[in-house]
Amino acid sequence: MAILHEDRLFPADPDVRSIARRLYASISNLPIISPHGHTDASWFAGNEPFPDPTQLLILPDHYVYRMLYSQGVSMHDLGIRQPNPANSRKTWRIFAEHYYLFRGTPTSIWLDYEFEKLFGLDQRLSAATADHYFDVIAEKLQQPEFLPRALYDRFRIELLATTDSPLDSLEYHRAIRESDWKARIVPTFRPDSVVDPAFDGFHKNIARLGELTGEDTASWPGYLNALRKTRERFKSLGCTATDHGHPTANTANLSTSAATELFAVILSGHATADRQELFRAQMLTEMARMSVEDGLVTQIHPGSFRNHNKHVFEHFGRDSGADIPTATDYVHALKPLLDLFGNESGFTLILFTLDESTYSRELAPLAGHYPCLRLGPPWWFHDSPEGMLRFREMATESAGFYNTVGFNDDTRAFLSIPARHDVARRTDSAFLARLVAEHRIDEEEAFELAQDLTVNLVRKTYRL
Repeated sequence: MAILHEDRLFPADPDVRSIARRLYASISNLPIISPHGHTDASWFAGNEPFPDPTQLLILPDHYVYRMLYSQGVSMHDLGIRQPNPANSRKTWRIFAEHYYLFRGTPTSIWLDYEFEKLFGLDQRLSAATADHYFDVIAEKLQQPEFLPRALYDRFRIELLATTDSPLDSLEYHRAIRESDWKARIVPTFRPDSVVDPAFDGFHKNIARLGELTGEDTASWPGYLNALRKTRERFKSLGCTATDHGHPTANTANLSTSAATELFAVILSGHATADRQELFRAQMLTEMARMSVEDGLVTQIHPGSFRNHNKHVFEHFGRDSGADIPTATDYVHALKPLLDLFGNESGFTLILFTLDESTYSRELAPLAGHYPCLRLGPPWWFHDSPEGMLRFREMATESAGFYNTVGFNDDTRAFLSIPARHDVARRTDSAFLARLVAEHRIDEEEAFELAQDLTVNLVRKTYRL
């Protein structure tokens, strides 16, 4: 008995559902384009078997273990940041015993898809089926058709972008390009480690950036030159975009002398929190300036209070499932940058948010006016069927469809990529079907829109 229903996520009304089915059928087998995510290029360079089910599906996925932690499951017992293959089955049993916690969440939709479509498991995961699941998945992960490159091909991926530090050698990207495998896996330039003074090891990172580029990163001009050189290195390996995970969307437009003075204060290690935020704001503007010069698309992912749980951060480090959305301003925050580059036809700035209240009030009106702006899809906590529908309902009336960029999965969980894209395609089909049923667009327009939202917009926006 299958876990997945063929009409999942489609409207309950039978007439609207029939339209959604037709729309979905027209796009379900289109290639996957993943222009922003966090998979590891080394997987594809080495093409070694993935480890056991626990190390693949639980330990790297904060969507999974944050829910378990919220219900009192110890992260020590799970082995978060301390993986031990000898304990993998025990951890998997803990996960299976608590799988009911994910009912109604996007995580269960993604995982059920993986379990059934990839591994052929048609009984629901529970304490009773835990060992069966573990054994089946573990066995299949050792088979040639489950190697990273084989899965990439099986998923019909046209492009997969990783997210990479300026200090990364990109050796695995280079190895992929020099191999006889013709997949398109490209880096994304994520400079947080060298532009955010609050980032761990910031001062050492600045010095290392200078070593890698041969620039004097203790000076403002040398620092900027080092970033330009690094962006060019990324571009040489196929990079088409940058990404910035700042706490806010603040931008600034300081004079050269003021920026030079601020940089000196930052390097001194004595900058206040306000001065650190001003520096991040100036660096978003500098990154936009460089994008105008070199053509890289700029993405901003602001509005997360990172590592909110002090205890978890101290014991398990960054990105351990304790990040919380915050209210985010875009109208005032972006004005300095938009005053400079908002009307540049060759510049593209993609805005993401964790603050859904900004969809209709700020983001859609901004993107519906400025030529450079596009809206990224619902992100992180809102990467869900309901989140996608709320986005379409609140943003379309001011920004339309063509000031959005299609879907990107933004995931570390490689096996979830087809599941996430399937959810997006089904949800868009459901939304478009409603517009057809309400005679707001005709069915021919809906079929064109479905194709655009699935592949055409992402190719155009990310210059693929």
